[in-house]
Amino acid sequence: MIDIAARIRNQNYLSKVMTPEEAAMLIHPGDVVAVSGFTPAGYPKEVPLALAKRMEKEPFQITLYAGASLGDEVDGALARAHGISRRLAYQTNKDLRRQVNDGSVAYADYHVSVFAQLIRQDFIRRPDVVIVEAVAITEEGNLIPATSIGTTPAMIAACNKVIVELNVTQPLSLEGMHDVYEVANPPAREPIPICHAGDRIGKTWITCGWDKIAAIVGSDIPDAPRSFKPVDENGQRMGDHLLAFFREEVRHGRLPKNLLPLQSGVGSVANAVIQGLIQSEFEHLSIYTEVLQDGMLKLIDSGKADAVSTASISASPAGLKHFYDHIDTYRKKIVIRPQEISNNPEVIRRLGVISMNTAVEFDIYGQVNSTHLYGTRMLNGIGGSGDYARAGYLTIFFTGSTAKDGAVSSVVPMCSHVDHPEHDVDILCTEQGLADLRGLSPVERARTIIANCAHPDYKDQLTDYLDRAIAATQGDHEPHILAEALSWHERFKKTGSMKI
Repeated sequence: MIDIAARIRNQNYLSKVMTPEEAAMLIHPGDVVAVSGFTPAGYPKEVPLALAKRMEKEPFQITLYAGASLGDEVDGALARAHGISRRLAYQTNKDLRRQVNDGSVAYADYHVSVFAQLIRQDFIRRPDVVIVEAVAITEEGNLIPATSIGTTPAMIAACNKVIVELNVTQPLSLEGMHDVYEVANPPAREPIPICHAGDRIGKTWITCGWDKIAAIVGSDIPDAPRSFKPVDENGQRMGDHLLAFFREEVRHGRLPKNLLPLQSGVGSVANAVIQGLIQSEFEHLSIYTEVLQDGMLKLIDSGKADAVSTASISASPAGLKHFYDHIDTYRKKIVIRPQEISNNPEVIRRLGVISMNTAVEFDIYGQVNSTHLYGTRMLNGIGGSGDYARAGYLTIFFTGSTAKDGAVSSVVPMCSHVDHPEHDVDILCTEQGLADLRGLSPVERARTIIANCAHPDYKDQLTDYLDRAIAATQGDHEPHILAEALSWHERFKKTGSMKI
């Protein structure tokens, strides 16, 4: 058994230590099981794996809650055991995604910022069991989180049975990096007192107590971070477009010389954009985001970032090792928060966060689809992009102008699914260029998006559609030919290309 005695700071409770298999027996068919973790960092491994093995021998299902995506040890293992009946909220696992899209798993997608409230106010069923990865348990029975906090404080407050995985691969030096602040329910809710990205307002532990801890399990399975693609030419171009835009905003006095706090979504393109700032003239930057990736670690290393607020350390394998190796340096600048705070619209609006997220597609009027392929197939979920898009000082979405080797245009007449309406979108960017949509009417937006963002192979098609839509509707405010608006997606499904 893994030696975790030194991480249990009240030796009277060593009796609660058990094997993952024993802990998994505390979970019953039909239970709502909530787990820690956020994209995928700080999530439990041993107990979910043991639970999946049990489900293979003794088929049953649970409802699974998590604040964001988890590693394969949870979402993947339980999906392959056909052990999940319902999943909330954000996920990225291919096996789980397949079951979401064949209807065998009921999936409900929510903004990251509201998930804790759903649990706390009984909008959804409270968890029966919470499984938490932690670094240590304090004398009082409170938990020192690992590389994320997620929704764990609200989950624990709402349940009576907690299983703690003490992961010996997570260094004890993580202690002190967290800032755990819990929001009250209305009408007792008060302002969140964050005025700068690096402000600390809460505790360094998650309140739990020995009375709730039903089991303690040792773990030596590390986080399974994702690798990122190297910065390609398209990513570099998008980064260059955004930097040029920032320079113009500074020149016109709409941004300070050190910009405003930056948020960047998950993925290789987002990572590339942040890395572009390293070579720029911008200094004394601040970050207020939900996921810290390699690019932001390099930004700190370069001396460009003064303060970084995040909900998760979700770097690549090499980036995570670098983080652990230099944790004493990073702890001076990084604050890890619950997702209810990292993504809270109140704080985002107050700080004036510049929101940068990835789109699947956007249409000529500025609507953005970030979750569904061809309007029907769920990819991952909305995550935190909506929290930042609506409340941000500037809202930017970027994507490559084409996909599938040019067979798909990422700029379409009408989005097949809308996650972010035109009212929440300020800037659209592809490798082709950047479209500033502020203050423009729908037709003006369309002309601007086609001219600046569309791939040359699709510009004439898009312009033709727009001109005919204007004529057909006799100049309606947002003209569409409804019989054709989604024909591009239908053409791709039938022929393998959106091209005429």
